[in-house]
Amino acid sequence: MSTAHGEPIAAAAEHQIVGRSLNWWGMIFFITTEALIFANLIAAYLYLEIRNMNGHFSFKLPSGDYLDFIFPLFNTFILLASSIPVRIAGAGIARGNRRNLVLGLIGTIVLGSIFLGGQAYEYTNLIAANFTVHYQVFGSAFFTLTSFHGLHVSVGVLFLLICLIRTLRGDFTAKNHFAVQAGEMYWHFVDLVWVVVFSTVYLLPLLLRP
Repeated sequence: MSTAHGEPIAAAAEHQIVGRSLNWWGMIFFITTEALIFANLIAAYLYLEIRNMNGHFSFKLPSGDYLDFIFPLFNTFILLASSIPVRIAGAGIARGNRRNLVLGLIGTIVLGSIFLGGQAYEYTNLIAANFTVHYQVFGSAFFTLTSFHGLHVSVGVLFLLICLIRTLRGDFTAKNHFAVQAGEMYWHFVDLVWVVVFSTVYLLPLLLRP
């Protein structure tokens, strides 16, 4: 009898580590890996900024100006605001509230799409001003770092869109919604990384300029 009752307990224990599911730890591992990639890109950018202080090359646009940070700052607020509806979505389905899940996912997808549209608008203006990926080391570093983050936002929007479709099909319940939880974890990570990217790309050159 003890064996019969013990088997489900043992099976459940096999799928958890320190009170968390293996899926959760797998997501943590994935996010950590992505964070290390961003850390390397940001470290390389910071290295270039330090070299810029020594006069090795300029962090200015072809026009001689520094990157405008007003519009990117507005875009930053848009992305950070998206962390609210994605939390509403996650908290909603955890309580079995599908309405909050749907509204939260839609809100996050819309705000994420606006951010991507803003980034595309900024790229268009920069390219029109002859600032491209081929413009010295600065252009290459800028577009590599910001577009890599933009790619992650795009993946997040697509994943949340899939979650929305699955929600409308009735796939998620209060006890079975890990995909939503994973999407929320990933989205908060993308938001946090952007704060660091924005500070590194737009603010530091202004603070460190000669």
